[in-house]
Amino acid sequence: VQLVETGGGLVQAGGSLRLSCAASGSIFSINIMGWYRQAPGKQRELVAAVTSGGSTNYADSVKGRFTISRDNVKNMMYLQMNSLKPEDTAVYYCNVNATYYRTGRWRGPYDYWGQGTQVTVSS
Repeated sequence: VQLVETGGGLVQAGGSLRLSCAASGSIFSINIMGWYRQAPGKQRELVAAVTSGGSTNYADSVKGRFTISRDNVKNMMYLQMNSLKPEDTAVYYCNVNATYYRTGRWRGPYDYWGQGTQVTVSS
């Protein structure tokens, strides 16, 4: 499973950005999709996650400002980020927990990561 994130960039505080994550590969089935972020000198942290059934979970720091969504047909995930703050500055990573089908059976689940996209919020 390959993941490609797009949509990062530089924005002023109070602005908005929308991140996208595209999943591709051979036959696979995605369970949970999530966005993580890592700021310089800090550990990677969960920002938001969404199950295949649409249940969502958010970090307290982004509740009410960020919205995660997914398109199970297109194998896409999105993160709408509003009211951005300088402390939201980080590299944002797409994470997928998925199984894949090869040589007659399903394998996994495994965690897959995108390459990351930089989000910078200026004050």
